[in-house]
Amino acid sequence: MRHKDPNRYPKGWNGKRVRALIKHYENQSDDTAIAEAEAAYKKRRTAVIEVPLKLLPQVRRILARAG
Repeated sequence: MRHKDPNRYPKGWNGKRVRALIKHYENQSDDTAIAEAEAAYKKRRTAVIEVPLKLLPQVRRILARAG
């Protein structure tokens, strides 16, 4: 008997797709992982900012109001 997957996935995702993604990254060489990360940083579609943990709730509130 097949059991229902208790997990909830975003639209277009399912357990099989998640397992395939995990397998991909678990089997990736260090060199390939580094190259992939470097390529992502070069795209410059996002920014990373360090925020002291004690200020994080306030930053989240500000971002929620802005969005």
